[in-house]
Amino acid sequence: MQNSIGRLFTVTSFGESHGKCVGVIVDGCPAGLPLTGADIQKEVDRRRAGEGAASTTRREEDRVEILAGVSDGFTTGAPVCLLIANEDIKDADYESIRSKLRPGHADYTAYMKYGGFNDWWGGGRFSGRITATFVMAGAVARKLLDLIGVEIVAHTVEIGGVVAGPVEFDEIKKAGADPLYCADPAASKKMTEIIASTRQEGDSLGGIIEGIARNVPVGLGEPVFDNLDGDMAKALLAIPAVKGVEFGAGFAAARKKGSENNDPFIVRDDRIVTATNNAGGILGGISNGMPLVVRVAVKPTSSIAREQKTVDIQKMASTDLKIEGRHDVCIVPRAVPVVEAMMAITLCDFAMRAGLIPRVIK
Repeated sequence: MQNSIGRLFTVTSFGESHGKCVGVIVDGCPAGLPLTGADIQKEVDRRRAGEGAASTTRREEDRVEILAGVSDGFTTGAPVCLLIANEDIKDADYESIRSKLRPGHADYTAYMKYGGFNDWWGGGRFSGRITATFVMAGAVARKLLDLIGVEIVAHTVEIGGVVAGPVEFDEIKKAGADPLYCADPAASKKMTEIIASTRQEGDSLGGIIEGIARNVPVGLGEPVFDNLDGDMAKALLAIPAVKGVEFGAGFAAARKKGSENNDPFIVRDDRIVTATNNAGGILGGISNGMPLVVRVAVKPTSSIAREQKTVDIQKMASTDLKIEGRHDVCIVPRAVPVVEAMMAITLCDFAMRAGLIPRVIK
């Protein structure tokens, strides 16, 4: 397995869904950064299961522990180790279906790749549970990005075919008060209704999350193989259930003419900017100073209450499968802070590579 990402700001994730813990090691974090458990906890709490119609009934406290790399409230320059214990575990939910391949999950591919030795309870290493580690690392990255004024927000723009209307950046920042992280109240209400009806059907829903980073310095990115958008897409695709990533106009650019898709350059407040932002803040794999805009497609939750056809890998025979565990009807809302975290991790790494964040913060 490859469980690390980043060149200078290196994040190594560990742990499984139903193991003793999930955790992360952040190597390369500059010394002198003020950092407390509360800084990490507030981001992790945003990812926790809520009381809404979309959420799982699994209730983890997700208490963050700082095990290393911080002394007297400041990072030391040594690797920062962050950990969350797994407490609300029900292995019995999976014992009866151990050899039955769950459609949509990584059961078959993981079994074949690791010879059946992979941890399979709750999906093990392939569970959405590991995204708690991404959020912990992202909280550290966000603190570093604050030093250079970079702001990152994400919000739900579509669930179950219900599309939110366009909103301004400052309105998106208020989306955290909405259970679905949707900045459009009318759309959120419709999304909630379709989630509730889908739960009654024993099914699940997917959607789209948009992430925006503002005040990104010009020049982040290392072409040709370490493009900013390429590395960010890689980070976002590491989130379980993300099946597509687009920047700016994205796939819509394929239906535009060059005169429609090109962003004209203008001078505003003695700065070169673009009149539009179809490029999503990235040209040639390098940030151009405009807001970085990315959207991710999240597939419907694979674990559903409906009976499904599958194969028993031990018997090599077709069988029926009914999953009885605790699962989100729609994981989109809980993935919003994860998208923010992966954007922060990527931007922090590139900012350090550009020399914009010092090795010692004073």
